[in-house]
Amino acid sequence: MHARTRALFRLTFANPVSAVYLGIVGASVLSEVLVATFGDPGIVGIWPFLLTAPASLLFTMLGVDVWGTTEASYWYVTAGIAAGALVQAFVLGALAETLRGRLRRTATR
Repeated sequence: MHARTRALFRLTFANPVSAVYLGIVGASVLSEVLVATFGDPGIVGIWPFLLTAPASLLFTMLGVDVWGTTEASYWYVTAGIAAGALVQAFVLGALAETLRGRLRRTATR
């Protein structure tokens, strides 16, 4: 079980592709917080949501279905953005590892 946890952590956080993606999402969240704190946010808040789409869209649709309203709460949308970023970072890491493995096999032939 420990090896699986390590592999999950490595694919989600320690992979360069995943780390860059999480850095971009984190920077967009930080800029949203700064703009909302010191001025009028306008449409800045859409960037973290769009960067984590389609996973954040699925989490938000699930929240709308669960609560039965037309709007999900801000906390649920924020949690959906965080969960979407982690899911997509894992998928990017797994894809990068798969492609890297294929390139190694092709190079050794």
